[in-house]
Amino acid sequence: MRHDGRSLARAGTRLTLITSTTGPRPADFTDVRATNLAVVLRFVRENAPCSRADIAASTGLNKATVSSLVADLIERRLVRETGLTENRVGRPATMLVLDGSPYAAAGIEVNVDGLTVVAVDLSGRQVLTLRKSFPGIGASATQAVAAVAALARRTVNRMVREERRVLGLVVAVPGLVGVEGRVRFAPNLDWHDVDLAHDLAAALRDPEFPIQVDNDANLGALAEHRFGPYGGAGNLVYLTGEVGVGAGVIVDGRLLRGGQGFSGELGHVQVDPAGPRCGCGRLGCLEAVAGIGAVFGRFSEGGPAVSPAVVAPEIDEVVRLARAGDRATLAVLADIGGSLGKGVAILANLLNPQAVVLGGHYVPLAPWLIPAAEAEARVRTIAPDAGGCRIVASTLGYGAAALGGAARVLDFIESGRLPTRP
Repeated sequence: MRHDGRSLARAGTRLTLITSTTGPRPADFTDVRATNLAVVLRFVRENAPCSRADIAASTGLNKATVSSLVADLIERRLVRETGLTENRVGRPATMLVLDGSPYAAAGIEVNVDGLTVVAVDLSGRQVLTLRKSFPGIGASATQAVAAVAALARRTVNRMVREERRVLGLVVAVPGLVGVEGRVRFAPNLDWHDVDLAHDLAAALRDPEFPIQVDNDANLGALAEHRFGPYGGAGNLVYLTGEVGVGAGVIVDGRLLRGGQGFSGELGHVQVDPAGPRCGCGRLGCLEAVAGIGAVFGRFSEGGPAVSPAVVAPEIDEVVRLARAGDRATLAVLADIGGSLGKGVAILANLLNPQAVVLGGHYVPLAPWLIPAAEAEARVRTIAPDAGGCRIVASTLGYGAAALGGAARVLDFIESGRLPTRP
């Protein structure tokens, strides 16, 4: 049988919608209505403005069911009507768009030099962005919990003043985060086995919204997949450009986590056996030869290490020298880019992504890193033209992982965990 996004197949008495999308779909679940509400909500997000007839034709749900579901979503203030359109065959149709004005989804990124919080409404529009300095590399996990909790309270209070209800908070951490949300190891923060979600819930006195924790690269990838220029790509990789180098991997539209949630540690793949020692203790890891720390190490000539607190000014100075055509600077960046290309080639050979997105501090350096990285990746990838993989700079700014945390909350809502009526 030939299947497409609108085909229906009957197996016994069960009717199942067969679709190529990776999101929720009508199915014979216990709470089929919640599932179908999520289907409609996601369709409106991806196709707004759209009509009830559009929803019925594309999802396979009958018109009466769609009308009931839309009425429910309007009552919950997740969807709203936005007038009529006559640019179609037949009678004018009432069009629908996302509402979500009473709600917010929040993400907080913990890094070695600061905390970033991003809150969005259900359409993905940012309603709050804050960045706060934080000595993460020298702070204990207890101090970090207190700092994150304070920022979370500030965020919730701000949303309350705007008459928004926070639906969830996801915290991004640069380290190994298990599928249960426990931070097993964050070397650049010197954390070991920290139950951050539990500790935060206790610090916030068990808030009404759920708190979850995930790896920063995973959340950066979710942000790129939902909001970035390559959002339509089913296969992409996001590389963090902070003190560490992590990879968030999207395969066939879904985040790749691995058996215990520890996938994506590309920064600790050895690319130069004779290379410098990495923070993990091994020699020649990608992070040691192509991370932001490696950039500064090449310029310091054995001088004192660059403090995380002054990374941004140092990056600005490197950019200034590169723009001025300083030969030594250009040579270092080309060499770093070539090492980065070795890591990209590993990804291209194993995963064949459509794009590898460079984030964080890689972004301002991208004009000089990408040409060398692409050249190296083409040489080292078996498939011609690196299998069609493109290396691009993120357009989401330094808060991509925090934005990805908010995106994950939105994903939960669209999977059927809808808020109660306001």
